[in-house]
Amino acid sequence: MTTTTDAHDRLHLMWLASPALPVGGFSYSEALEAAVDTGLVSDEASASQWLCDQLHLSQVRSDLAVVAQAIPAWRDDDLPRVAELNSWVLTTRETSELRQQTQQTGRSLLEWLRHLPGTGESVVAQLAFARDLPPTWPVAFALAAAQTQATVRDCVLACAFGWAENMSQAAIKSVPLGQTGGQRILARLLQDIPAAVDCAIALSDDARQAFSPMLAILSAQHESQYSRLFRS
Repeated sequence: MTTTTDAHDRLHLMWLASPALPVGGFSYSEALEAAVDTGLVSDEASASQWLCDQLHLSQVRSDLAVVAQAIPAWRDDDLPRVAELNSWVLTTRETSELRQQTQQTGRSLLEWLRHLPGTGESVVAQLAFARDLPPTWPVAFALAAAQTQATVRDCVLACAFGWAENMSQAAIKSVPLGQTGGQRILARLLQDIPAAVDCAIALSDDARQAFSPMLAILSAQHESQYSRLFRS
């Protein structure tokens, strides 16, 4: 039987994964809009393949791996380790647009967490530390998820689902696609997410990497795109 604590933790993770979370994630396409503009993505099939590739080649090896490592660091109050992981995210972002995204969403998530009722003194101290870093999205997400008793795997699954839902919505708007097409893309991503999360959790520091040349090029080109729906 599921206990009250388990239910609370699961609901908290669902909350963190929600596109309605006031962090502005919906305003970014992570260069998907630029891929549409250049013709690399043109329909449901190519959008689905693009996002699956991004999940395995970018998210797994970078943000999801950092989330997996930052959660125990926050729970142990290992602030030097948190700072190390946050610095890695900042220094490995391949464009200023991607860096701005991770910093803006990270700050917004900390602000959301700061206003939650029942925030204890230890969390307040960690929030103050995080604000001075400045925070990145995966490190801020890890802090919010660390407030639960959920397993690291469940926390990373929630992070991956939040990314997948935001990106499927970005595909709907930018390709454009119908809602049903977007749901089919999300369904395909959900098939891949469990194995992707397991891979991210297993990565060591030396195995983490941020190397997505085409994604970086498209991200840099996005700012000069003639017409844009998204910030980056």
